Amino acid sequence: MFGIVRPCRHRLCGNLHAAWLAHLCGLCLTLRDEHGHAARLVTNYDGLLVSVLLEAQSAGRSPHRRAAPCALRGFRGADVVDARSEGARLAASVSLVLAAGKMRDHVQDRDGVFARRVPAGHVAGLVAGRWADAGARTGRLIGFDTAVLTEAIGRQADLERDTDRGLLDLTEPTETAVAAAFAHTAALAGKPHNAESLAEAGRHFGRLAHLLDAVEDLHDDRSRGAFNPLTATGTDLARARRHCDDALAGLRLAVADLDLEDSRLTTALLVREVGESVDRVFAAAHDPQALHVPGNVPGPGLGCLSATPGGCAGVARKPKGKKKGKRKGSGNCGDGCGCDGNCCDCNCNC
Repeated sequence: MFGIVRPCRHRLCGNLHAAWLAHLCGLCLTLRDEHGHAARLVTNYDGLLVSVLLEAQSAGRSPHRRAAPCALRGFRGADVVDARSEGARLAASVSLVLAAGKMRDHVQDRDGVFARRVPAGHVAGLVAGRWADAGARTGRLIGFDTAVLTEAIGRQADLERDTDRGLLDLTEPTETAVAAAFAHTAALAGKPHNAESLAEAGRHFGRLAHLLDAVEDLHDDRSRGAFNPLTATGTDLARARRHCDDALAGLRLAVADLDLEDSRLTTALLVREVGESVDRVFAAAHDPQALHVPGNVPGPGLGCLSATPGGCAGVARKPKGKKKGKRKGSGNCGDGCGCDGNCCDCNCNC
């Protein structure tokens, strides 16, 4: 699983974490139901945001069902978004196409196992082709043309070969792709007046995703001599942080302009959690040991899903001399964090 929005139950109030998990598991199961078990490999945290956006605009367009127990949920059942939901299908379509592009990029750059074009590179190319075709088929069923994604992926490669491009020129394809996916949720929800603000939110989120990925990969890319947009454009971490802060401000304004039936989860993810991601990535860039606090490794199951890609940044070390108490953020809204019951509109960072 990959992506920059990685909420855990230690930061996100219980009912909102369950709602987020319904979209994550719904995306995974939609990929399985529509394209087979292997397609579940493309499940990612950011792809499910379009499912969240559709439900926030029109809950009636996002049916749920009860899912069977799953090992990744500690062998528990769960309420999940059904594969009939157009939001889950859009998330699956986007995830498949972008994963195909990412895999082809690894093959072209001969990263890791893909350095040997045969058999690993050849097989990966075939898998990427199947994923791209599957994503296009699913997109057509809900009126979404994935060509905007594939064209952006192709344009990205061309831009990276041009040494005269600036940093924001390099983030443009990602911005365009995410803007198209976000805006399409307005059409699916029957709220076309949201399309402009959704596209704006998508552009800012796409810029953030691209920049944060570059910051996370900076050390490894330098050591391997691989392309990184920051080194290619001579951008230092301070300037990259300013670009991220500007994009975060634009994202928050765009989200505030949306006409939503229920804004709580959308605000929690696209405002609070994206802000947490920016802080987390730059803290790790300045001090790689900052987020690796001994004793903060979560146990098995879904106690903290963010443990999957990079550890839980939401569990604070317990102060000495304090009595044991209920962990903040582990229950419903208001449990130990001073929220007024809304939980998305407070800044308690529980």
